[in-house]
Amino acid sequence: MRAMNIILIGMPGAGKSTIGVLLAKALGMNFVDTDIVLQKQEGRLLYEILGTDGLERFLEIEESVVSNLELSNCVVATGGSVVYSSKAMKKLRKSGISIYLYVPYEEIEKRVRNIITRGIVIPEGKTLRDIYDERAPLYSTYSDVTLDCTGKDIEKVVAEAIELITVY
Repeated sequence: MRAMNIILIGMPGAGKSTIGVLLAKALGMNFVDTDIVLQKQEGRLLYEILGTDGLERFLEIEESVVSNLELSNCVVATGGSVVYSSKAMKKLRKSGISIYLYVPYEEIEKRVRNIITRGIVIPEGKTLRDIYDERAPLYSTYSDVTLDCTGKDIEKVVAEAIELITVY
């Protein structure tokens, strides 16, 4: 049996990278952040790619990077926009369990300070609320399980994620 991956999906600010690192540490797994892999491959920061190449090209690059990852025994923190690519999500889901880190909009709004430098994919004329409403059903569709992170500290979320994985 091949080693399973744990795929974390959710909105920017949901805690995918933070929780992912701690989860990988607790389980003795590797950690991969697809945003960092994308930046390294492109030699630019996310917001630079978005600013120079535009939203559509960014999504194409993200799909290519994520679809070509060969991962085993990894906790994977995905970029919040990866759910726009069914190809990338199918590839990720084949490799393990997909966990949607659900955080209510009001909390995301508090956590996400600088949309520009975070490299958040927001089409012109849309708000953070618009993309939250647009992506929430996609996160649900592409997740095997949902972990409600409302009002929980990081340690509690990590413990609950471990519990979900062991029963999955």
